[in-house]
Amino acid sequence: MSDTGRKDFTTKAKEEMTPDSTKSTQDKVKESFTDTTDRVARGFQTDDSKSAPQETFDKTQRSHDNASHGGASGSIGDKIKNAVGLGDN
Repeated sequence: MSDTGRKDFTTKAKEEMTPDSTKSTQDKVKESFTDTTDRVARGFQTDDSKSAPQETFDKTQRSHDNASHGGASGSIGDKIKNAVGLGDN
């Protein structure tokens, strides 16, 4: 269970496990938008005010974002383009 106002862990896991090739453009855009809003919420809340599972999940996601997705340096526009298959990646 995620903290209030955050993307639910089961939803996130389902999105990660579903291949992008099987998602509609609308699903990709929605997922990209909700991922971005969840990252914003993650950034505004301090780790010590989160539940233990949410804190662990956020730390893992931050590491993953910084290692493979350019962290916060990618623009929202770039993330949407990547979600719909128009990005450089």
